[in-house]
Parts: sequence; C-alpha cells; structure tokens
Amino acid sequence: MHSDDSVTLGLDLGTQSARAVAIDAHGTVLAAASRPLTSRRDGRSHEQDPEQWWTALAEACRETLTLLGPRTVTALAIDGTSGTILLADAQGTPLTPALMYDDGRAATEAARANEAGADIWQRLGYRSMQPSWALPKLLWLLEHSAPPQGTRLLHQIDLITWRLAGHQVASDASHALKTGYDLIDERWPDKEFAALNIPGSLLPEVVRPGTVLGTVAAEAARITGIPEGVAIVAGMTDGCAAQIGAGALTPGAWNSVLGTTLVLKGASPHLVRDPAGVVYCHRGPAGTWLPGGASSSGAGVISREFPDADLVALTEAAARTKSPSGSTPVAYPLVGTGGERFPFRAPDARPFMLGDPADEAERFHAHLLGVACLERLCFDYLDHLGAPVDGPLTLTGGGARNAYWNQLRADVLGRPVSLPEQAEAAVGMAVLAATHDGTPLADAAAARVRIRQELTPDPTARFTPTYLALLDELNHRGWLATEVADHARRKALQ
Repeated sequence: MHSDDSVTLGLDLGTQSARAVAIDAHGTVLAAASRPLTSRRDGRSHEQDPEQWWTALAEACRETLTLLGPRTVTALAIDGTSGTILLADAQGTPLTPALMYDDGRAATEAARANEAGADIWQRLGYRSMQPSWALPKLLWLLEHSAPPQGTRLLHQIDLITWRLAGHQVASDASHALKTGYDLIDERWPDKEFAALNIPGSLLPEVVRPGTVLGTVAAEAARITGIPEGVAIVAGMTDGCAAQIGAGALTPGAWNSVLGTTLVLKGASPHLVRDPAGVVYCHRGPAGTWLPGGASSSGAGVISREFPDADLVALTEAAARTKSPSGSTPVAYPLVGTGGERFPFRAPDARPFMLGDPADEAERFHAHLLGVACLERLCFDYLDHLGAPVDGPLTLTGGGARNAYWNQLRADVLGRPVSLPEQAEAAVGMAVLAATHDGTPLADAAAARVRIRQELTPDPTARFTPTYLALLDELNHRGWLATEVADHARRKALQ
C-alpha cells in the first residue's frame, strides 16, 4: 500500500493538448502542466504528427516535475484518444501520420473488417466496426503505404510508452479494443486477421490496464524529467481515464466527458451487446465491464460556431433567454463533417438547427441545449440496450467548466449530477498508476476522488418538448431508428 507522501503521475494525450498531472495519495493535485497539439482535418480525414505527442508530453512533464520539487514519483500511466493509430518502423520511428480517433476515411475497409470478423464482433457485443475504429484504419494504412519489414502497429500511447521504456512494451487492452482485440479470450483474433492479410508480426503484445510494463529509461528521464526507474503502468483510453478520475466504477455509475466530443463511460456487471455497434465495452476491474460510446457531437461545436466570441458573456446572456414553451431553438451539435458515431450511426449526418434563434445569445443557447439533448438520447439508447443507467452520474471534461451548461444538462437529463473536484483524464491515469503495487483500482479511486459539487434538476422538465422535437427530426431524417426514438419518447413522457 502507499505511504501518504507517495506521488503518481498521470499523462493525457487529448485532441488539443498533452497534459501531465502529479497527485498525492489523497488525490490532491500537486503540480500540472500542458502543451498544445495541432491536427489537420480534410473532409473525413483527421491526422496528427505523432512526433508532436512526444515533444509536447516531454515539455509538460519537465514543467510538472519542476513544479513538484523533491517529492518522489513512484509510477505513471498514460491515456490517449480511442482508435488513434499509426505505423512505425522496428525502432519505433513513425512511418505514417497518426489517423485520429474520428478519422472516417476507411469506410470500404470497415466493410471488409465486418465481413471477416462478423462472428467475433457479435460475440464481443459491438456487432460491427465503424470506419473510425482502429482496425479499418489499419487496413487503410496497409493498402496506402508500403510498410517495410519490421513495421509495427502502434496505438497512440504505444509510441510514448516505447520511448519512456527505451524499447517496445506491451499495448493495453483498452486501446487495443478498436483494433479487434478479443477482450473475452484476451488474444488477437488470428483467423480473422489472416483473412484480412494482417501479419501477426505487426501486432503488439497486449496486457490488461494496470499491468506494470517496465520502468522509465535513462534517456527518457533526461528528456522528460521523470526520474529513471519510475514504473510505467499500462493505461486506458481517454474516456476510461476520465471515468476512473471521476470514480464511476460501481455498476450503474456513469461518467459523461464533454470535451471536443461527448464520451459516456459506465460500469456494468455484464457485457452490453449492441446490435447497431455504436456501444462497446472495455474490461473493468473486479470482473466488471465498462460500456460506453463516443459521439461525434460535443463542445467542439462551440469553437466552430463561435470562434472569436466572449464565451463568458455569451453564457450569461444565454442563461437569460426565455423562449415560449415548446419553441426553444435547439441545434444538432455535430462537430465535423464525418457523420455521427453515437448514440446512432449515421455517416451522412450533418449539423442543423430547429427553430429560429432571435439573436446570438439564443443561437449559443441552442447549441448548449443541443449537446444536453444529445446526451440524454445517449442515456436513453443505453437504457434501450439494457445497460444499467440508474447509478450516480458525474460530469467531466472541458465543458464541465461552464456552470450554466452543467445545470442545463442536469435539467435536460432530469437527474442529479456530480462534479468531481479534479475532472480530467490525466488524474484518472494518476489514480490508475497508484495500482502498480497491487492496490485495487476501486480502493485507489476511493482514496483519491472527491466530489466538489452536486446539482439537482429543475423539476418542471421544461425542455422535454424541445427534446421530443429533436427526436422527431432525427428520426425523420433517417438517422435515428424508430424503435430507439419510441423508447426515448416513452422515457421522456413517464
């Protein structure tokens, strides 16, 4: 077990920044730093330069360790965006750009993957893969490049753990999920991959999250400032990291991460199977499963629609908007042009507005409300699948810094929500790192996660007509299945 002066380090590779956080055994953030990341979007394509990850994280780590001072760091873990991959040579040097979590170019390859692996994908619960998943993108990379002998597939954080350890180490099962890793039998599906002409030599070894992968090597210590010999613990994807940081680990508990996109992660005593393939399950601690989904909608729509706005002033003005009952404008808050991934799959989905906002404040409110309504639809879809959704709900991510938006989300959801004191994925990885000595994850989280605020919903349910109107429009456009829309309507009218 940990002494009170033990410190763990959590590293987070997001879409827009790389972050390092050091916490103590009570969950107090002792030091933190971040560096920006940039990416390139072109239609359905979304790429980043993998070298940028290492440079940004190294700088963030050096600053964090300088701020931390003489305290001893015992272990670290790192999360990344789910489904982000690249190819590297035998020395770990990137051969391709990174295809990001929402890169949707691999539609043809997704069809191939789903034909070859239909039986196993069904057994694993998600039934089929989306073009943004890692396996279709791996097929795309293999078809559009000439990888030399010794080429390796790397998930986003695999590049970082390789460089931290000084040699290639195992990948974690959380990041490997979207590459087709069999979470039930805990192996790569050899027969299916052979049918897809994927050589076994390309694939990393895979271990469970929380496994100690190795220790920080001397060269990495020089570059990052992390002391040599610090334990490197196998991490999880960003959604799972935020879930751990929020302490949402008991069956029925959920964490909603509102960042560039919306990611929901919960805990279930059973594997949740989804005929539409938009919900998938990670393996959780103590035999549980972690169902969830990642939307293509979210707070990124705010930076797209209001790039130079004073968001504080707009939020204050939006909070004062009062539309007649049932006529509140609402936006479908799709971030990009690559279609929707969750709570429904619709490659042709595009943003739209219901109603006519009277001014900029009401237009801003329509986008805040649209995210809240989509979040509710996510939970209604999960309930439709039989996932337990009635436990405690925490809100994390950059969107949770907006107090009015938090209350609006509680009102639309019609349920209490809690805000953790430290709502970020990097903290979740620092909590996971604390399991390096055998401490159970639930115990590590219980000691380190604190709630700073609880919100109760407005009992008038005044946004229900708006939610129902959005359901009708999504169904009318053919994106939302009728049985799901009907289930959501029944829930809303109970």
